[in-house]
Amino acid sequence: MIHSPYLRKPVSVRQVMFTVLVALLPGIAAYVWQIGAGILVNLAIATVVALAAEAFVLRLRRRPVGLALGDLSAVVTAWLVALCFPLIVPWWVTALGVLTAIVAVKHLYGGLGQNPFNPAMAAYCAMIVAYPALMSQWPSAGQLDFSTQLALILGGSRDVDAITGATALDALRTGLRGGGTDVATLLGQEAFGALGGRGFEWVALGYLIGGLYLLARGVITWHMPVAFTAALAGIAALFWAVHPEQFASPLFHLASGGAMLAAFFIVTDPVSGATTPRGKLIFAAGAGILAWLIRNFGAYPEGVAFAVLLMNLCVPLIDMKTQPKVFGHRGDRS
Repeated sequence: MIHSPYLRKPVSVRQVMFTVLVALLPGIAAYVWQIGAGILVNLAIATVVALAAEAFVLRLRRRPVGLALGDLSAVVTAWLVALCFPLIVPWWVTALGVLTAIVAVKHLYGGLGQNPFNPAMAAYCAMIVAYPALMSQWPSAGQLDFSTQLALILGGSRDVDAITGATALDALRTGLRGGGTDVATLLGQEAFGALGGRGFEWVALGYLIGGLYLLARGVITWHMPVAFTAALAGIAALFWAVHPEQFASPLFHLASGGAMLAAFFIVTDPVSGATTPRGKLIFAAGAGILAWLIRNFGAYPEGVAFAVLLMNLCVPLIDMKTQPKVFGHRGDRS
């Protein structure tokens, strides 16, 4: 077609959610390769619990169950929860996190399209506050075989010091706060790889590949991924340039923790995030800056989840102040 009008084919919720699930596959594949196949068990548990919880609540609300389950939104939430949680967290923590996301965060606010907070991030914050020890047990690359991972997930005994190591972010924060060392020395420890956490650098690369796929398919726009990564890298570069002994490089922050997952799959949530073009930039940049501040000065080594929830609170104000002017009108619309 070379002349207007131009009509776009309607895109269903199911198509969008299916595309997101496909985009998560490179990160999941890297996770299995580097850390272990136990993540597949967590994904299965999360998916079953999410679908069951969704069906139960829809029954209570007297809403059609089949259509809602078929849109795959519950599955996307379940996968994001499982990927944010440690690999060897007990199954019931994963289940409780998914229930928090689906029942408390999604349906208590009205269901799909109504939740003001990101369900996966709310579930992560609830669980790390409630069970900080269990939510801090991250095995390093190649440390545990699948049978050991499965036993731990299904409720096996836990000798934490023997089976797990700290994440790169946690090891860096603990080492620096202990004094007597610097970033360069700490980066030589077992938890660290060439750029970030050993093994998790490949997972971050997988999420980056999946995020670029979402951009190519037009599921997300460039505003939030670029703003989030630029803000996180920018503030990290500023402090690293001034005091490299006490602050990690921007590449470390981008390759560690949930930065890449957040940039393409979390802050881009169309329901809980800002909707205007300028608002998207402000929202994602704010999340990136807050994530770095919490990582370096907060009580938790990973600040992405808390940063996203704090920015979720600001969305109504951001959207109100960044609405484009109505054509033909001058001045501030507010």
